[in-house]
Formats: sequence, structure tokens, C-alpha cells
Amino acid sequence: MVTLNEALSGSIRTISLQRVNRETGQTTSETFRVRIPTGVHEGQIIRVPGKGEPGYNNGPAGNLYLRVRFAQHPDFRVRGTDLYYDLELAPWEAVLGTTVTIPALDVPVTVRVPAGSMKGQQLRVRGKGLPAGNDQRGDLYATISIDVPSQVSDEERKLWQQLAEKSHFNARNEQK
Repeated sequence: MVTLNEALSGSIRTISLQRVNRETGQTTSETFRVRIPTGVHEGQIIRVPGKGEPGYNNGPAGNLYLRVRFAQHPDFRVRGTDLYYDLELAPWEAVLGTTVTIPALDVPVTVRVPAGSMKGQQLRVRGKGLPAGNDQRGDLYATISIDVPSQVSDEERKLWQQLAEKSHFNARNEQK
């Protein structure tokens, strides 16, 4: 398991490996360091020379192959080199527009949410995803969801009722 930060910057990992000796049946443990290269991708194979099974007839050890899997990140989902972030907005932020700061792997980014934003709409931040090679990076997409308050004060309820009376919007008849 490799973290997204390790995929972004590379790292050195300590790996422990248990083996069973084919001849004696004895279990041995070995610890060694593995370099996680910058820009590693999900499913990529990392070759560790000389750390595989010993060769027959006292031959040299073969190679160990490690398949990269990304550890789940608390903020992002990964598709290729692109990252996806769920951006929750209040209804008035979606209607009126706003500017929000969202996390990225290196530094947080500021995103302008246009007025009239809809649930499921994606806002793209170029170059804030995972390394894509050639000194380029994938993109970060903020997917909008609209969160409605579960409890409102009496004053807020009156304001929502005033809005409902004055608005011509009908979600079930609106052209999408």
C-alpha cells in the first residue's frame, strides 16, 4: 500500500518479508528498504533485485516484484492521475456563487464556484493531481454536492418560507 503523498513525492519504505525455507521448512524474516519512485501508479510493478526466492542448486536469489496499491485517502478518490474531491456547498453558496479553499496533496487551492452551480457539476483545477510523467500532473476535480441544513431556527424557517413564496423555481418542472 502506497499513500498518495508517496506517489507524489516518492519515498523509501522498509519492508519485512517472511519466507519458508523449501528444504528445512523453517520460517525466516528479512527486512530491507524499497524505493517508491515519484509518480508511481496504481497497479505498477516495483522490481527489487536479489530479494526473491533463492535459486536452485545454490543459485543466486531471484527478484521480488511488488504490485503497487494506493491506500485509501480521507479526502480524494483516484482515477488514473486525476484526483476527485467532494465539495459540499450550502444552497445559497450554489445559487449565489462563492470562493472556497479545498485541500490538495501539496498545498490547499482556492476555487471559484460560479453562481447557479448544480449538484454533480465538477470544477477542474489543472495540474493538482498525481504525477503523469514529463513533469506534468493530472488534475483535481471538485464534485459539487449541496447540503441542506437539517435543523433551522424559527427566523431561518420564515426566510425559507418567504423564498418559497417569492421564487418561481420548481425543481420537478425545471429544464435540466
